[in-house]
Amino acid sequence: MSNSKPVLSSSIGRKLIMSLTGIFLCTFLIVHLIGNLQLFKDDAGYAFNNYAYLMTHFAPIKVVSYLLYASIIIHAIYALVLTLKNRAARPIAYAQNGGKANSKWNSRNMGILGTVILVFLATHMNNFWWKYHNDQTPYIEYSKDLATGVVTSKEISASEFHDYQVTVVNNVEVTKARDLYKQVDFAFQNIGLVIFYVIAMIALAFHLIHGFQSAFQSLGFAHKKYVPLIKGLSVWLFGVIIPIGFALMPLYFYFVK
Repeated sequence: MSNSKPVLSSSIGRKLIMSLTGIFLCTFLIVHLIGNLQLFKDDAGYAFNNYAYLMTHFAPIKVVSYLLYASIIIHAIYALVLTLKNRAARPIAYAQNGGKANSKWNSRNMGILGTVILVFLATHMNNFWWKYHNDQTPYIEYSKDLATGVVTSKEISASEFHDYQVTVVNNVEVTKARDLYKQVDFAFQNIGLVIFYVIAMIALAFHLIHGFQSAFQSLGFAHKKYVPLIKGLSVWLFGVIIPIGFALMPLYFYFVK
């Protein structure tokens, strides 16, 4: 027990924590993107609103959510600590030794990229998470014909909504839910917010390309057998597919919906 604190507070310990929290956050991004793809379904938000309810009420997922919030905070704090200690350790020598010329732009600007992402997260949580959890979204009722699978919907008032509920009457499934889908549609009619989301996803791409590779390097996966796979995942999955997937959502609602 007495040896744990020096290890965690050392440079290696801080990098280890950064790596583990970073990989956890990368894993969450994959799951979150898959879930949010429900936004592209032409069903008035039926699939997405059911997904939103599951994500906020299913006990195991709620536990993972708390781990997610903790990981974001820890990752940000340790990133700040590492940045400040690195600058203090080499305020002049870095420039004199040509460090900038020998390092990539995103590796030198992880702090700036991380700050953009933090601002994005605060904006994202305010627009969606906060409003959903504080009854600031509209309410909707879906009627699904179980024989044909056809779904119809109508907006309902707050007085008609008491809680998420699903009932079946005459082979018709009736679902009452908070309409987070409509809140997403409303938010992404703001061109300024759409532009900011796209910029944030560009920052996320550069952040993940370097961060994902760096995390595995810190964990000791530097063998030539693993490096090509890790580099390929960092560039194509976390640098291209995931950021583009998230960026397409605001663009879809603004230009298509």
